[in-house]
Amino acid sequence: MSEEERGNNLNWLYRGTNEIFPNQVDSSNSDNNLSVRLKGSSHPLRIKLGIDPTGRDLHLGHSIAFRKLRAFQDAGHTAVLIIGDFTAQIGDPTGKSDVRRQLTAAEVKENAQTYLDQLRPILDFDTPGRLEIRYNSQWLSSLDLAKILQLLSQMTVGQMLAKEGFAERYNQEKPIYLHEFLYPLMQGYDSVAIDADVELGGTDQKFNIAVGRDLQRYFGKKPQFGLLLPILLGTNGQQKMSKSLNNYIGLSEDALSMYSKLEKIPDDNLREYFELLTDLPMESLPENPRECQKLLAIDVVSQYHGKEGALQAQKAAMEIVTQGKMVNADAVAEFSLAEITFPAKLFYILGASGLCSSGGDGRRQIQGGAVRLDGDKITDANLSFESPNELIGKVLQVGKKKFIRLME
Repeated sequence: MSEEERGNNLNWLYRGTNEIFPNQVDSSNSDNNLSVRLKGSSHPLRIKLGIDPTGRDLHLGHSIAFRKLRAFQDAGHTAVLIIGDFTAQIGDPTGKSDVRRQLTAAEVKENAQTYLDQLRPILDFDTPGRLEIRYNSQWLSSLDLAKILQLLSQMTVGQMLAKEGFAERYNQEKPIYLHEFLYPLMQGYDSVAIDADVELGGTDQKFNIAVGRDLQRYFGKKPQFGLLLPILLGTNGQQKMSKSLNNYIGLSEDALSMYSKLEKIPDDNLREYFELLTDLPMESLPENPRECQKLLAIDVVSQYHGKEGALQAQKAAMEIVTQGKMVNADAVAEFSLAEITFPAKLFYILGASGLCSSGGDGRRQIQGGAVRLDGDKITDANLSFESPNELIGKVLQVGKKKFIRLME
């Protein structure tokens, strides 16, 4: 499909999209039908995505919005990447039970550069007219009190308290600071400043994107569309991907680390990962979950390290390093965790799987330093797992010659 055809066809856009608003598909009005605006525009649309560099590392969960931004670039539109160097000093209160720590300008600047370095494999930085990188301090730092009061007059306290997190904190009598109320207004003003036609964001950003629409309308501009994307579950398949939860895959990780994590994604989450992180046709995925895991790992790692790097990572992942020896992972026997009642102690799993003669023997092997899980030595004899999702796809080892791969 050519760029022009993609720009006039919404089928490619719906992949992995949770919601588009407004979305009156039967309307011929370009204000409430994105398809009409795409087809009727005589110039590239301006697609906004804002990021607040409050940390240093991006992960695959973050990449979903950037991949969609790249899809708009490939369709001939202009990606406007807003670095929230001003708003990051406040911090988005969305979903937070406490006020965020305010960052210094120097911290934000350093974080922003690391973000841009990690985004180069995703976005088109080179084609003229396809990417604008803007810093919202360019317009927000010059707002005077009169303008700020004008923005504040567009929202009520009741509307603010309806925002995710604020109502909960209010009911729990946790402090809500006045500067936090300014955040959605400033993010919304970004849309006014750069004349956004579409704003991308996670499902948790709907409130902020809607504020942008309201402010554009107030300032006499055509309101933007909101395009919301799902929040990716982490590698354990249970909670959203997060560095703090240690269930993430970083964009800057080495090829082997990325591959090793991706080939262990739980079966129930594979389709979501394919849909959100790849361009592969969903109808042609392998039926075998293990083959799906390998295909997913190869495709995603290739995006960041090239096909050769992904294949080398696959080859390395097939071998488990243990006490100076290499073992072919494909030759490892499998053990179904369906036979285990969770939560379960690891020493019990060692006995039930046959790697050890009994649970007591499993405990002794752990205490003796003979047990490894995916190559990592286990030293806690009472180590317990709440669910099989924590173990599926991993290789359990006792000594130098006894291995099993843990499966559903």
